[in-house]
Amino acid sequence: MTSPVHPESESHPWDINVPNHPARQDSPEYVAARKQMNDVAGQAAGLIYGQGPYEDHHGGALWLQDSQGWFMVRNQAGIEWSAQFCADPVKVDLLRQNAKRLYDLVSPQVKQQLDPGGLLDTPITDAAGVARWTDSIFNAGVPLQPSFHTGVLPGAGAQSPAGAQSPAAPPNAHPAGVHHYPTPTADIQLFKYDDFQLWVTDQQGNPAAVAPVDNRGSGNASVHVLYATPGSQLAQQKQAAESAGAPLILSPDHPLSQQAYQNQQGSAPGGTPGT
Repeated sequence: MTSPVHPESESHPWDINVPNHPARQDSPEYVAARKQMNDVAGQAAGLIYGQGPYEDHHGGALWLQDSQGWFMVRNQAGIEWSAQFCADPVKVDLLRQNAKRLYDLVSPQVKQQLDPGGLLDTPITDAAGVARWTDSIFNAGVPLQPSFHTGVLPGAGAQSPAGAQSPAAPPNAHPAGVHHYPTPTADIQLFKYDDFQLWVTDQQGNPAAVAPVDNRGSGNASVHVLYATPGSQLAQQKQAAESAGAPLILSPDHPLSQQAYQNQQGSAPGGTPGT
């Protein structure tokens, strides 16, 4: 069974045309890879993604094992399921070769354990080979919590009246998924200080992401706007600043700066929150 050319969309705005392809179903390789990933990830200490339960992200996982247990590195690229239908087997085979070289060099025993069928040693030359790679433990094996995988921040609300207090910032967690927000911004959720509010809410009720502009403790409470909801006034301001060759920097008294530092205790010189 195949699907004709069709649009795909979600409540988080995006819309693409996808060529006709077989209706999606979990292949036996994918089911096995998902179980294998959860078994391995459950034994891995120190994953920055946090504790399970996990969803499997097609992000190019390469699992290794040493005396301390399982750990994960990532290949040069991951292939989402629907992306396989535009994937050039010659280019996908470069990912296989890269993974094979790693396992042959540092962990041949793990290679045999994870790949008893010899996928790593089989050149990818056609669509069937691309499909097997896409659903394998070596591609679909990045363990992400559901919110960090496909989470969407609260949508736009009504614009705040003039003089009204800025909307509250979203809860300080990992609510924004890598499927919906730029990875360089979404990844900040994994390593930022807990008391810094990455995701804030603009005056129109849209989510935005900001970062400090100076070292922690500097007393500089300005912020750099990293992400603004497409179509928002903040996005227009960001685009205008960047078109002029400069980042969009908001002063310490801006509502988004105040949201960003609202969880920090104490004050820097001049009465602004410390960073």
